[in-house]
This record gives sequence, structure tokens and C-alpha cells, in this order.
Amino acid sequence: MSPKDVSSGSGRAQGWPTPGRVVVGVLVVLVIVFICVNTEDVTIRVLIPEVTMPLWSALLAMFLIGLGCGGYLFRRKGR
Repeated sequence: MSPKDVSSGSGRAQGWPTPGRVVVGVLVVLVIVFICVNTEDVTIRVLIPEVTMPLWSALLAMFLIGLGCGGYLFRRKGR
């Protein structure tokens, strides 16, 4: 059996701290800090009704929607 026959991965980096993951981690921390600092109430128009809510909850909702959209659009095919 040759060494090439015994592969443990799929060709991707198995360790956590890749440069892309570090950048994404730093951005997530910055977004969380930004959300926590903005706590005042705001009025937001959602199509027709106006909603008054804390700014942190609106920012958190947009962040989660963005994570969901990004995860859906950039998911890896063929797993």
C-alpha cells in the first residue's frame, strides 16, 4: 500500500486557524461589540407598519439574516 492510498482528509485544511477563519472570527467579534454598544430605541419601517425596537435587536436580526443568506449562497456542494 502506498502512502497516497492512506489519506485522512479531503484536501482541505483541517486545522482551525486558517487566515480566512481568523478574519471571519475577528469580524464576528466586531459585529457583536457594535451590536452591544448600540442599545437605544429606534423606529423602523417594515414595509407598511412602523416598529419601535432596540437598535441592538434590529442589528442582531440583520446579522443573523446575513449569516443565513451567506451560508446558503456559499455552502460547499458535494459533501
